Amino acid sequence: MPRIAVIGLGRFGSQLALQLSKSGAEVIAIDKDGKLVDQLAHEVAVAVRLDSTDEQALREQGIDKVDVAVVSIGDDFEANILTTVTLKSLGVKCICSRAEEETHGKILKRIGADEIIIPEEESAQRWSFRLLAPQIGEKMELAPGFSLARYTAPDSFAGKSLIDLQLRKKYRVNLIGLRPHGEITDEEKKSKKLIKIPQPETIIQKSDILWLVGADEDLANLPEK
Repeated sequence: MPRIAVIGLGRFGSQLALQLSKSGAEVIAIDKDGKLVDQLAHEVAVAVRLDSTDEQALREQGIDKVDVAVVSIGDDFEANILTTVTLKSLGVKCICSRAEEETHGKILKRIGADEIIIPEEESAQRWSFRLLAPQIGEKMELAPGFSLARYTAPDSFAGKSLIDLQLRKKYRVNLIGLRPHGEITDEEKKSKKLIKIPQPETIIQKSDILWLVGADEDLANLPEK
């Protein structure tokens, strides 16, 4: 179960915390506004009121040990910056910081943010899936809870045929296309045959791009390694 801190519980932060919690993540929700914290108290693992620029306060809540910290503070860019810097100082593995515009995003990247979130362009539901299933690349919803997704073949798939992998039986997903890892040849560009139709005997190599169709929860359970 991934452990994720969501700092800043405005509209986007609250929705993200709820989506992550419903999807099975252990969520620590943080804000300086007690009312916002109280609204999520029964929806997430931990909801706490504190100053997110206070390194000691964050450490006491175990934020230095989370898998991901999301800084979703949108109304105070200075607090956003200071929180991002503090999380970097704590050694948090992955920091995702909210930006209201591209310039803010560049600043946050320079001070240590690993990913930039622009809520006006990306929904809380989409980011919830990205945080819980980092092994999945692009994803297009075909129906509620059912998507077409790009997946990079992990080490555990390397050298195995589709018969060996049994994707449908083991993971309940269907492979509909494959692009071998490596440079695209001029011939492939001219023919526009960049994605191949896989056969049962097709051998998968590490970092091949697989296009899969399945339920979001099944896609999220695909191995990362």
